[in-house]
Amino acid sequence: MIDILIIEHDAATEQFLVSALKQQGYSLATARSGIEGLAIAEKLLPGVIICDWNLPGTTNALAICQTIKRHPLLSITSLLLLTARYSTADRVKGLEMGADDLLSKPVDINELNARVRAGLRIYQLTQDLRQQKQRMEAEMAEAEGYVRSLLPSDQTGKVPIQSRFLPSQQLGGDCFDYYWLDPDYLAMYLLDVSGHGLGSALLSTSVLNVLRSQSLPDVSFYRPEKVLRALNETFQMIDQNQKYFTIWYGVLNCVNRQLLYASAGHPPAVLVSVDADQKITTTRLRTPGMPVGMLPDAKYQWQRCNLPPNSSLYIFSDGLYEVLQRNEQYIGLDAFVDLLALAKREQGVDHILDTIIQLQAGETPSDDMSLMMVSLD
Repeated sequence: MIDILIIEHDAATEQFLVSALKQQGYSLATARSGIEGLAIAEKLLPGVIICDWNLPGTTNALAICQTIKRHPLLSITSLLLLTARYSTADRVKGLEMGADDLLSKPVDINELNARVRAGLRIYQLTQDLRQQKQRMEAEMAEAEGYVRSLLPSDQTGKVPIQSRFLPSQQLGGDCFDYYWLDPDYLAMYLLDVSGHGLGSALLSTSVLNVLRSQSLPDVSFYRPEKVLRALNETFQMIDQNQKYFTIWYGVLNCVNRQLLYASAGHPPAVLVSVDADQKITTTRLRTPGMPVGMLPDAKYQWQRCNLPPNSSLYIFSDGLYEVLQRNEQYIGLDAFVDLLALAKREQGVDHILDTIIQLQAGETPSDDMSLMMVSLD
């Protein structure tokens, strides 16, 4: 890297600029044409480029401005156009071309030094910001990897479970888990912390660790409503940077095929069953209750559900149906439940996610997508 690149076809002007700037201790490079200047710029990555407005040839000042500002590494370089044009319209045109500043001919040494110093200062600040952004993105990617490492892998055996987590552009607060309380009772839950970013992810992983270690004191983890009540007492939003979370929590009794469940402001789990006549029935499983952390005295209720043979239980976050489609309409919960009803179990959860992704308007989801499928033969 060098401090300054001078692109000037006039030898006298070039010599004057080089002499004046070398006295200030800057490292310099020069070019006589636009093509040569761009080649040197890509190689040396200068902090400031001083370019003559009236360069001859097809690679003129406008082409250089456009190329520099589109270049992934050179876009932060400060570009000064050297011009004998003094009208306001000309100066506006120069800035619209992509120049960061203009330098009038004949060049005043004091003005030259002041504008170069300003350009290098802006370049250094922009470079520092870019490096900070890169470090932050790397840390966010590391945090996302940590969250993913905590999530359970697919489960086979007497209760097969598939689950997927598809993050949005920002680190979010979705989290889920399933584990055996004893050989006959399987606990499962999915939660969604308000907002996005590292704070939401930290809260979701904290809740996961508390539930996975069963460290809520004097709580029976077989009783969903008691778990939610204890979580609400432990994670009040006043102590969590004003963040709260929704959660659906259930306990499956594999002996009598009964499910106890409770929810706190979360979308309903959906039970899809198929009878002997191939009739499909969907049942939405949800109980009333405020999101965890909103009110210290919130009440939670539990319900029981019998699970028929040949059924599937879906637990998910709202990011799967609050999706803007290409027709500028949201999918909505009803349409998503219809999609679950038509889903073939053998295609798995990936097919459902692929369908949603094909419907969404953007390339990446605006919110985290989490989906769990529990197969109940």
